[in-house]
Amino acid sequence: MNLTVVSINAIALACLALSLFKERTKTARALRIALKSGIGLAPTLLTILVLIGLVLGFVPLETIGRILGEGSGAGGVLTAALLGSVLHIPSLVSFPLGGSLMKAGASASVVAVFITTLTMVGFVTIPVEIRVLGKRFTFLRNGLSLVAAVIIGLLVGVVA
Repeated sequence: MNLTVVSINAIALACLALSLFKERTKTARALRIALKSGIGLAPTLLTILVLIGLVLGFVPLETIGRILGEGSGAGGVLTAALLGSVLHIPSLVSFPLGGSLMKAGASASVVAVFITTLTMVGFVTIPVEIRVLGKRFTFLRNGLSLVAAVIIGLLVGVVA
């Protein structure tokens, strides 16, 4: 465990203790809500973790590195953008998945594109978005989000 993780957890526990001291009933209610929410997320998180395990188990690390690694170039970025746009994964799960992909050889820019498209581009939700916001706005928003995701990925590649 690194210092950042320990620090964040220590701050969270200190805030929880302060909250318990000041408003015991509200804190207890908030903890019950958080627990209920966590239990509701558990099936999704477990499914994603199993899928990550299967992919990392069946797809050789060299293949992931070749498709999404530093040498993959524009093809890796486009593959990540396509996967991120089509998959419907909660952003909470996308960060551990991105870390697993990086450990498997994916580049930082490709992972940044993947995570950004997961959160900004919604291929699965297009029909609902068209009904609510209209076709023109939906396609404009998704198109601009896709372009922004690629730019973000390229910037991360320069910085990382």
